[in-house]
Amino acid sequence: MTVLAQHFRLAVILVCSSLLSMACLAQEQKAPSYPLITHTPYFSIWSSSDKLNGSVTKHWTGADHSLVGIIKVDDTYYRFLGKETNEFITVLPAADETAYEVAYTLSNPGSGWFETGFNDKEWKTGGAPFSDDRRKAKTRWNTDDLWVRRTFTLGNDVNFDNLFLKINHDDNIDIYLNGKPIYHKEGWVNNYTFLDLQEQLKTNLKTGKNVLAFHVRNTAGGRFLDAGIARKIETTDSKLIREAAQKNVEVKAMETKYSFSCGKVDLELTFTSPLLLKDLALLSTPVSYISYQVKSNDGNKHQVSVLLSASTDIAANQPTQQMTAKATATGGIKLLQTGTVEQPVLMKKGDDIRIDWGYFYVGASKDYSQQYIAANEKTGISQFLKGQYKGQTETTGKRLSLNTVVSFGQVGATPIEKFMMLGYDEVYAVQYFGTNLRPWWNKNGDRNFSTLMNTAAVNYNTVIKKAKLFQDTIYTDALKTGGAAYAQLCELAYRQSIAAHGLVESPQKELLFLSKENFSNGCIATVDLTYPSAPLYLAYNPELEKGMMNGIFYYSESGKWTKPFAAHDLGTYPLANGQVYGEDMPVEEAGNMVILAAAIAKAEGNAGYAKQHWATLTTWAKYLDKEGFDPANQLCTDDFAGHLARNVNLSAKAIMALRSYSFLAGMLGHTADAKYYLDRSRSMMENWIKLADDGDHFSLAFEKKDSWSQKYNLVWDKVLDFNLFPKSVFEKEISFYLTKQKTYGLPLDSRKTYTKSDWIIWTAVLTKNNTEFEKFILPLQKYALETTSRVPLGDWHETTNGKQVGFQARSVVGGYFMKVLNDKLNK
Repeated sequence: MTVLAQHFRLAVILVCSSLLSMACLAQEQKAPSYPLITHTPYFSIWSSSDKLNGSVTKHWTGADHSLVGIIKVDDTYYRFLGKETNEFITVLPAADETAYEVAYTLSNPGSGWFETGFNDKEWKTGGAPFSDDRRKAKTRWNTDDLWVRRTFTLGNDVNFDNLFLKINHDDNIDIYLNGKPIYHKEGWVNNYTFLDLQEQLKTNLKTGKNVLAFHVRNTAGGRFLDAGIARKIETTDSKLIREAAQKNVEVKAMETKYSFSCGKVDLELTFTSPLLLKDLALLSTPVSYISYQVKSNDGNKHQVSVLLSASTDIAANQPTQQMTAKATATGGIKLLQTGTVEQPVLMKKGDDIRIDWGYFYVGASKDYSQQYIAANEKTGISQFLKGQYKGQTETTGKRLSLNTVVSFGQVGATPIEKFMMLGYDEVYAVQYFGTNLRPWWNKNGDRNFSTLMNTAAVNYNTVIKKAKLFQDTIYTDALKTGGAAYAQLCELAYRQSIAAHGLVESPQKELLFLSKENFSNGCIATVDLTYPSAPLYLAYNPELEKGMMNGIFYYSESGKWTKPFAAHDLGTYPLANGQVYGEDMPVEEAGNMVILAAAIAKAEGNAGYAKQHWATLTTWAKYLDKEGFDPANQLCTDDFAGHLARNVNLSAKAIMALRSYSFLAGMLGHTADAKYYLDRSRSMMENWIKLADDGDHFSLAFEKKDSWSQKYNLVWDKVLDFNLFPKSVFEKEISFYLTKQKTYGLPLDSRKTYTKSDWIIWTAVLTKNNTEFEKFILPLQKYALETTSRVPLGDWHETTNGKQVGFQARSVVGGYFMKVLNDKLNK
């Protein structure tokens, strides 16, 4: 080899080594969004970036629920958790801060309406915000279009740098400033958003008179408009803080664990939400642990302390709400507590809503922690940098900062571990047919949350050990039955599914495990969420599955719901006072409830639960016997796909439900009923095969050729060991499905290329071996690891590009455990 060749080879090696080092520093995506604190639909905090310090931590709705973590190593600071939230000073107030009036019209004003010299004297005058919701509107707007002109004056002292447009609009919008277009958007936003229009605002604003003009067009749903201008606050303190180098992240069933290099110290950070399904006391305790383990990596000792700065936004629906915060202590721990001043208990309902009643807590041991309240996040961090750990013990304000500093002292090569706790006392969790119910942990109203936090601290080692053991069981069960990719998906789904529920006790002393239909319509106790999420709970604690169903049975058996099929829901979370969904799903919901009653009986080895509700189940079975086989033009759980008559998969559900009723009747000794419904389900099955046959597969709708759909409802024939359908039906469908797979999974049916990930796994359970099963699982794993939709695991996604279509943070991902359930029931 020549000298030149040797030099070239060395250069190549050095370049490759450099690229490899850079690749190691780049964090691989392991989840669409990472669960940090997960307990209920309200107490739910996530990281939407692969690097924990790459983004502001958020509630599952996308609202900022900021946690910032900074470690001090000797005199150097490293941020390892979250990013500082942007803070703004108002330049031109929006209506959520100060009332203002504008000129507006609902009729097309023609050309030039946005120009500064346009004459708007014939327009109406009204106050913002504009909305069709009486509770929100200062001026009612219920037409398709709205044109608004806001005239305002800026003084000589206004700085035009770092300006953002603060806006909340629904739907499509065009915005003009002094006659120049500055923004256009197709769609809407759910809350006040700060748009980075610094260049447009600086270029077009002027001292003196200005005109902001808006055209909003409603395309569907609600209507809203409000806007202002604010300046982003810049700080110099952030320049003193370096970014910790994240080395790894692991997502397990109950833990998310990060590893960092912080200069001369290594940090292992673990978020644990101990959601043990078999331990209702622990499951219902809304306290998570943040564990810090530090050690020196250079052989020397270093002085180490850690700051956690938590925003009071965690206890607010909107950041503009007035908050109260105070420092307290109990037993061996110090506590910071915050909540809204208003405390509107159970006064808000809906999907994109965060809790603004009850109290958020941060706790740590008296032995090694100091706590202080700051006016805002930036001030709290600045105090930490200056070593000023004192502040007011009680105060009020907006977006306050709760700060906890943990001292590790001199840290050497031997790891030192300490922990903090985050908890939320909802006080009242839901309203159930007019009665406000406390959370399960305090169902009798005789427990104190500070004491609960202290107990959680005392039991830290025991709880962490239990959580690790059970999450190992979760992983091992999934690994044995479905392989490593499947086990990873189950780990991602576990906390998300559980935390989409509230656990309470009804006035009838029944357990209620009430789901929220997250990022869908906000319904509570929706039956077609109970159905897909069921496998996780049937596999590990059927009492929780009963808890999802008890309210629906009560609704019928109390006489409040009188139709011959199950209700769709019990209301809008957190108010469970009766169905609010605008259209029934008769075959869907009746079938779901009967099948799940049979699944509970199979899991428990007795039909005791079905016996309690036999009259109701019989009514539903009779309805399905009459209407279920060839369904009318109605909705099913996949309602986003629209109405469909003669739905083959919905028919399969009715058949499975009647076979389930026969199974239950047999267990209860109702021999005649058992025989009748067994014969009925057999004859329906035979007719189903004839009417749905489409050559190499079965159709989407009866006698609709050249169509297809996933027949995921047939999975119960295998899981409940009914063996009603010939295995050739499953084999034909599976073979056909494998020809229809896309990059990120199997489409739901022939109408679109989007899919539902829970149904794919149900469909995959119909395979005859794990080799076939994995062919359906690997594209789903690819979706989870590659999707650009950085939100808690969405169950409705596009199979061609892996993007979220809708839904996120929903309980239905509990359905991923169908393969686990099948193996547990059919050992």
